This record gives sequence, C-alpha cells and structure tokens, in this order.
Amino acid sequence: MRIGMMTDAYKPHVSGITNVIDLSKRFLEKQGHEVYVFTFGGEDYQDDEANIFRTSGVPLINTGYFVSIRYNSKAQKALRTMDLVHVHHPFTSGRLAMRYVKPRDIPIAFTNHTRYDLYAHAYVPMVPEALGEAFMRAYLPSFCKGCDLVIAPSKGLKQVLTNFGVASDIEVIPNGVDIKPFQNVAQPIPRHKLGFQPEDIVLTYMGRIGPEKNLAFLLRAFAGVANTYDNVHLLIIGDGSERENLQDLVRIMGIGNRVNFTGMVPYTNLPAYMAVADAFVTASVTEVHPLSVIEALASGLPVIGIQSPGIGDTIEDGITGYLAKKEDLAEFTAKLSRIIVDDEHREDMSKQARQAARNYSYEKTTQILLDHYYELIEKFTKRKRGVLSRLTKPFTR
Repeated sequence: MRIGMMTDAYKPHVSGITNVIDLSKRFLEKQGHEVYVFTFGGEDYQDDEANIFRTSGVPLINTGYFVSIRYNSKAQKALRTMDLVHVHHPFTSGRLAMRYVKPRDIPIAFTNHTRYDLYAHAYVPMVPEALGEAFMRAYLPSFCKGCDLVIAPSKGLKQVLTNFGVASDIEVIPNGVDIKPFQNVAQPIPRHKLGFQPEDIVLTYMGRIGPEKNLAFLLRAFAGVANTYDNVHLLIIGDGSERENLQDLVRIMGIGNRVNFTGMVPYTNLPAYMAVADAFVTASVTEVHPLSVIEALASGLPVIGIQSPGIGDTIEDGITGYLAKKEDLAEFTAKLSRIIVDDEHREDMSKQARQAARNYSYEKTTQILLDHYYELIEKFTKRKRGVLSRLTKPFTR
C-alpha cells in the first residue's frame, strides 16, 4: 500500500503530531508499506528518511507551521500515485487534499489532532474566542464530510467535533507512543546534576513552551506549594516562544532556585530526564491526546492536570493522577500539595500509571489504524468495480 501523510509541518519542527507521523511511518514501513510525507518548509533540512516531499510555504506567526496554496510539481506527481492519504491538519493540507486527491477518487482519512479554536486564541489573543468557535462550526463539518474516514484521538475530542456540528461517523483511535524507552531507562540523569537532592520531590513538565500550554498558571500554582514545602522543585523540559517570559515570571515570584528550565532536550534523552521526577504536571486545556502525558505514565509518573478533553480521557482521577475540575488556582494547588505529601498513594499511582500506558503503545494503535486503512481501500475498490460493471454492462449484452 502507498500511503501519503499530509501535514502542515514535519521535522525538524518538534511536536506531538510530528512524532505521531514519524512513529506511524516507521511501523507501517516495517509492515511492508510505502509511506510518503507531504509537508511545507524546511527545504534546507537534511532528511534522514525516504519519501519526504517538501514545498516552500509562508511561516505562520511563530508556530513552526507553514501555509501554501499549492504543492510543487514533484509532490503533486507523487500524490497522484497514492492508494490512500491521511490528512493531519484540516486547513492547508486538508484543502490541498480536496484539491488534488478527492477528484482522483483516492480515499482520504483525517485525524483532528488539535483544539484549533483554543490554539488560535492562544497565539492570536486579540481574536475573540467565540470567533474561533464560529469558524470551526462553519469549516469542520463540511471538511469532514469530504473525508472518507474521520478520526478523533480521544472520546473527549469526538464530543468536541460533534458539538462543532460534525455529522460524519467518527472513529476514536488513540495516537501511539513509543513507551519502551520510558519504561526501561538504561541510565537516568543523576539528580545532583540538575541541582536536586535525593529527598526532594521533583515535579516535571515536558513539552512545548508556548502560550497554549497555560504554563503561567502552572507556575503560579507551583509558587504556592514552593512557599509551603521546602523540598519541592519544578523541572521544565522543552523550549518555545514563552520561555523567556516565564523565566522572567519565575524571577519576579522569587522561586528561581526552585525551577529548572532545561531548554530543548534531544528526544532520545527524554526518558533519562523523566526518570528524575516524582510526578508530571500540566495545566494545558488544549490537548486532545497528550503524548507527553502518556510518556509520563510510561515513566511511572502520576499526572496532575485539569479536566478537559484529552487529559480527562487519559488520566483516571485518584488512580493514575489527580484532575482539577476547572482552571481554579486554589484547587489545582491543592492537587499539587496532595501529590507532594502522600508518598504511599504516589507510589501506588506510579504502578497504575505504567500499566495504563500500555494501552497507547504505537504498535497497538497503528495496527488499529492500518485495519481501518484496509477497510477503507476495500470499500473504494468495491465501489470502483461497481461503477466499472455498470459502465461495461451495455457492451456485454
């Protein structure tokens, strides 16, 4: 099978979607399929994998994404040879799928990875939230209707899409994670190298440091527990546009000696950093299927988050972590306090977290996806045979 992955951004851009495509591509290629990635920007990047087609594009603010109104001729030619395409962004890539793929009767799968309404508001705050919702209600239903398979990575996001007016059937297929490196850490980073003592309680966040991640809220909650408990520290792994602002906020709050910003860490080194921590913390409400949270679970870290689509689908409150019911600073801070003081329960949740992570291994989830690919292609093949039979029937009488 020749499978085309259409995405607005790919390597070297670091994101959960990039990681999902990379893992899916590797798994599918091991199964004997040919996987092609159609993306924008990064023309100077030296790809270390085959079948990557890049078209120049215009950068979208500071998101790492690009927009374009067309693919170059080389990409267009390759796209016409696909047996199936999988769209990972509904706007630029999605519209080009409707332009180049739909007329050729090639089946189109689409995964909605992001709360685009909340994401847009985070990066362009002057745009009213209601306007973002109105745009999604106007755009997503018709776009999804044009796709042949619509996928939500979580039940919560399926409900969000339904609330936006999407009437298409929606399959829930979690995005997969390579959990093995997180469950079997060969050599953790020594705590003293990060400025921590053996008896310290280390909370960690891993991911992009952008406005949509609500990290200022997280820091305010952490400041509350840092003023109460002398042995608690926060390790922030990652980089992004908000890092400098957050470092300024840390200094203003007087907790600079309790918060460690690592900057960007190579993905292969992340398990060793995660092994340092006692719990994972996130205040984001824009996630739809948070890969970093699943990697935390695989590392045996209970997760403290806010009840929202994606986070609420992944974490069982009181079992694999704690969930605040809303963006309430006092409630979230109380959840942090509880994970800090209750050593016995934290240890029990650690075991439960490792067990829960197994449901999200990329081998398991990509096989489910592949089964849907086969069903979709079989459906299209039968339809084409039916059309051919009707066209040739008059000549066989």
